[in-house]
Amino acid sequence: MTKLQQVSQSKPKRRFLPRALRFFMSAIVIVSLIIIGLSVLYRFVPPSYSALMLWRMASGVETDYRWRPLDRISDNLAYAVIASEDARFCRHNGVDWLAVETVWQDLQKSGNNRPRGASTIAMQVARNLFLWPSRNYLRKALEVPIAYWLDMVWTKRRMIEIYLNIVEWGSGIYGAEAAARHYFGRNAANLNPAQAALLAAALPNPIARNPARPSRKLVRLANSVQKRLRAIRGRATCIFSN
Repeated sequence: MTKLQQVSQSKPKRRFLPRALRFFMSAIVIVSLIIIGLSVLYRFVPPSYSALMLWRMASGVETDYRWRPLDRISDNLAYAVIASEDARFCRHNGVDWLAVETVWQDLQKSGNNRPRGASTIAMQVARNLFLWPSRNYLRKALEVPIAYWLDMVWTKRRMIEIYLNIVEWGSGIYGAEAAARHYFGRNAANLNPAQAALLAAALPNPIARNPARPSRKLVRLANSVQKRLRAIRGRATCIFSN
């Protein structure tokens, strides 16, 4: 055997898996740095777009997005959304594990294997702002650390402000101002409790539910939200803290 053959045989073969793993880890680091940087930036400036808006725009859906500071959005809507989506908003750090435990128990009883429910406002902001719209366990797993991070770097007031501005309220309709104008022909600052409750009740399925022409089910849900709205006012004082 020649020296050249010996060298060629002793040369270690490159394996695909380590290279793929390095690429995957590098991608995670890059995406994490982008999310960290943008979240710090969004503490001070409004997001130009959310990931959900970009996904919808890529599908050809036109976007109506009008940023409004929280003091130009009716308190009725802020309270209604908290009452409907995240009643413990002021008391958890981004993830409500009590709600997660309840949903997990329900999943075990029903046998439903689709991850659903228990999403806090912070988790919904994480999903809408940085992730993708399809529902699966990977996305749920990513929502948790991002929600904790956002709750750490933003105030509760900033969290609800961004949420109310980027949440989808219909096909291509994003935020309180666009929704208030589209469904009720008024500014977000002028939403009354009944209108705020209808908007909040539509959020779990904003594409199918129309607050301007509510079904009986939506009216029933909105009435329930409006009752909880009155009860939540004294407990959601964190949204007034800067």
